[in-house]
Amino acid sequence: MRRVCDARALGVSDCAVILAGGQARRMGGGDKGRLMLGYQSLLQHVIGQIQPQVSALVLSANGDPERFSDLDLPVVSDSVADFPGPLAGVLAGMDWAAEHGHEWVVSVAADTPFFPSDLVAQFALSDSPVTLAATPDPDRGRLPQPTFGRWRVDLREDLRAALAQGVRKIRQWTQAQGESLVVFPQADFFNINTPEDLQDAERRLG
Repeated sequence: MRRVCDARALGVSDCAVILAGGQARRMGGGDKGRLMLGYQSLLQHVIGQIQPQVSALVLSANGDPERFSDLDLPVVSDSVADFPGPLAGVLAGMDWAAEHGHEWVVSVAADTPFFPSDLVAQFALSDSPVTLAATPDPDRGRLPQPTFGRWRVDLREDLRAALAQGVRKIRQWTQAQGESLVVFPQADFFNINTPEDLQDAERRLG
């Protein structure tokens, strides 16, 4: 069993951004994070998991932000048109973090409710400008989970330029920044993309 670290005990004062800007096509569209898992929505599970690990939390989502008013979180939207993907959500989180005096932003996905309670503390042990989560893979050794990462906020103009040039794949950009990977157990990053996945998550929760 991994020892649980308290990020704040290590002096970490990161901001976190929950990436909830996807279109959830395989779940029939809409806000996937509003799907219920047990007695809470996926977003509520994710908030409960990440909020104790950071000093500030923001939600990245497109459309009318008022639909998330019950969560009592700042909501930021993509500054790049046509739903360019998770990197745009990371950039929105970086911009908010910069405005509020944070040097680092941690990204987590709205559809992955079981990620580690020491995620931020483990990321903070790396001195790389970008650190991504990964899981063991029998063929490749490590399989990146690129929506979970810790990003240095002063990289945001580089990321903005990359998005403007058409970069959409997370690791196309992070590898150019000298990324590091931190390996966690595979089960920590079970993400919910289909109704069957949600049923599996219900069984795990139960």
